[in-house]
Amino acid sequence: MIHDVDESLRALVKRDALNGSGVEVAFDAPTKDWVARRNAPVVNLYLYDIREDLSRRETSWVDVRGDDGRVTERRLPPRRFRLSYLATAWTSRPEDEHRLLSSMLAGFLRHEYFPPELLQGSLEGEEPPVLLPVALPPADERKIADTWSALGGELKPSLDVVVTAPLNIARAIEAGPPVLEEPRLAVVAAAAAPDGRAARKPDKPDGGRAAGRVAATAPPERPDGADEVFTAGGREAPGRRIRVRQLTRR
Repeated sequence: MIHDVDESLRALVKRDALNGSGVEVAFDAPTKDWVARRNAPVVNLYLYDIREDLSRRETSWVDVRGDDGRVTERRLPPRRFRLSYLATAWTSRPEDEHRLLSSMLAGFLRHEYFPPELLQGSLEGEEPPVLLPVALPPADERKIADTWSALGGELKPSLDVVVTAPLNIARAIEAGPPVLEEPRLAVVAAAAAPDGRAARKPDKPDGGRAAGRVAATAPPERPDGADEVFTAGGREAPGRRIRVRQLTRR
């Protein structure tokens, strides 16, 4: 994902900031050694910070459907990360550097998010769009001056470019087969015993614990005028009790 953001930034800077000029776009750390080796105008985009955007994290699984509309698997949504770049211009004259910075600032401000036609690699067709804020005040714990001190160079005018890009997580679970039949409930009346009470049907060899099997039972007396009382399961492992009441029309 990071290299795709690099190439997308390169394409954006070349199209909207450099306007076809021969200025090079680099991603090197702007250290003293790198500055000493430079012998041509360069726009540098140094990636100095990578952090997850926790405000955009989603934890619910996403359904993936096939051509027939059925769910084939469920995947975790992508995580979104904030990639912070230090954009600088390097020429032999400060005035030329300021012109390049101004051109880059104007080019970035034209877009609140990356133009879809410039997204590269895994970012192509990404929804929601890849955000592209620029020159915003940095967080309190992140100072630009500290970044320059860590690089061992002198403080230089720069733009803080932040790209919020997704990283797909290769984690999915296979969906179970679709349910194609409607639920069924069968109510079977108990046979009457010689004494007039409802007789209990003999238990099945598995105790009536098979899925969807209902064993018909009845108490010695019908409670509350119920027609029949059925209990799912067997004698050792009874399940839910269902009462079927008689409705009298008036």
